[in-house]
Amino acid sequence: MQDNRAPTAHAVTCYGIKNCDTMKKALAWLDEHGVSYHFHDYKKSGIDSGRLHAWSKAIGWKTLINTRGTTWRKLTPEQQAIDTQSAAVQLMQANPSLIRRPVLETAGGQLLVGFDPALYASLVTPAGAPE
Repeated sequence: MQDNRAPTAHAVTCYGIKNCDTMKKALAWLDEHGVSYHFHDYKKSGIDSGRLHAWSKAIGWKTLINTRGTTWRKLTPEQQAIDTQSAAVQLMQANPSLIRRPVLETAGGQLLVGFDPALYASLVTPAGAPE
């Protein structure tokens, strides 16, 4: 697994949590297909509200929140009753495990949420290939 600390050297930044099974599949796929990436563990390194707001604006905050996981189920009904982007961003910052994984952000600004090999193949350009 690559984990270069200089994200500008990579065409893709992969956001997620290192010990998540879906993350492991996604990172293995990227490695197998020669895709250069920087891994950002938002459980360890956090995630800034500006990035979450930008993602939410681009794809919708409901797409970003993992409502199937244990973190969601442990929230109170009041916490689950989020109805604004700002409330969703605050909740995701306080509970990074709520963010669906992985989130791939390409140098061209494309966002891919979740792991779908067919979607990765169509949108991610391998290292060394022209974009």
